[in-house]
Amino acid sequence: MEKATVQTAGLAKTLRLPQIVALYIGAVIGSGVLLIPGLAAEKAGPASILAWLVMSILVLPMAITMGLLSARYPSSGGVSTFVRTAYGDRFGNIVGWFFLLSVPIGAPILGVTGANYLALLLGWGDTQIYTAAALILTAVVIMNILGMHVAARVQTIVVSLIIAILILAVVAALPHASVSNFTPFVPNGWLSVIQAAGLLFWCFIGWEAVTHLSEEFVDPAKNAIRGVLWSAGIVALLYFSVAFMTVATHSYGAGISAAALSVMVQLTLGPLGGWIVAVTALFICIATTNAYIGAASRIAYSLSQEKIAPRWFGLLHAKYRTPLGGLMFLSLCFVVVLTVLYLGLIDLARLIELPNATFFATYIGGCLAGVRLLRDHRFGRLAAWTSLVFTVGLYPFLGWSALYPLVIAAVLLVWQKQKQKQKA
Repeated sequence: MEKATVQTAGLAKTLRLPQIVALYIGAVIGSGVLLIPGLAAEKAGPASILAWLVMSILVLPMAITMGLLSARYPSSGGVSTFVRTAYGDRFGNIVGWFFLLSVPIGAPILGVTGANYLALLLGWGDTQIYTAAALILTAVVIMNILGMHVAARVQTIVVSLIIAILILAVVAALPHASVSNFTPFVPNGWLSVIQAAGLLFWCFIGWEAVTHLSEEFVDPAKNAIRGVLWSAGIVALLYFSVAFMTVATHSYGAGISAAALSVMVQLTLGPLGGWIVAVTALFICIATTNAYIGAASRIAYSLSQEKIAPRWFGLLHAKYRTPLGGLMFLSLCFVVVLTVLYLGLIDLARLIELPNATFFATYIGGCLAGVRLLRDHRFGRLAAWTSLVFTVGLYPFLGWSALYPLVIAAVLLVWQKQKQKQKA
């Protein structure tokens, strides 16, 4: 192993348009594609496909805002750099920590989710599940140590497989589709469609993650927004296709909605369909984990350069020029979180609410930055304002977890004041 060194030459620019698109898709298409189509259909019936259509349109301004900001301000700091540029170091640092403290919790949850799908088929117990989750996280960390060009190539292959499997699922379900499954179209009233749209928001989070990799984009001014537009179109098409066929085959209802994709695939492929969904789940979790670990290690590096995180967070691998310090910090956190989950000290469903809240707060910060930094860009200004109204309007509905980002902000503000007093 080469000796680590503190950054002097910066991160290498290795990400071209295909890798950028793959990273975006991998960050956005998460386990939601396995769960949400059936749950949304159960809530709103066939009219849920309207919610998918509306949400696909509403999240586009958010994706465009992040893409335009990445094109103008490519940095490993991602959204925190945008906020720092717009509103100063104090707020930029807070948003950076929001994102950094999301991934140590979110990535292990993704690893456990992928392992759980395999466990259903292989009859695994808790020990095997958490061992598999640890192996998933270890593999992704190693890929990121070797370099983003390696991680991005793996991401491209994995995302290609995910797309192929989802297309297979949709095509395999076609013989079982029926027009009769679309009536009654709004069985639970139009309010249920609005409620379903709120549920779908979680399927479209992820655009903020790749902003942290923008410093490594080849020609970010050109490829950042192109990557966003390509990936947004592909993601929307995949989600809508799966949701449409879930309704068309009526692969939802009491007891089966959470496994709607598996039910739909098994209509044609039988038990083999269960394996296809399990493999899809594993690929999706690896792809999403890869995108977020890559992003979080770079925000750790960026915060170290800003002297708002420990100096060792800024260590780069001497040979691969990758953020070794950030990856070490994340690895330590993964051990703690997996141990807590394994011992049953906290429930997985409860734990997932914390990173959701900090991701949400990160988006609000990015949208606020976009309002100021993109005011000279006609479409950028409109996209930023639309996204800001949308995210602020939904934030109060997070419940108790909405307090998590506020606690992080309070601790950082107190710490910064203490540092200022010491200097004085």
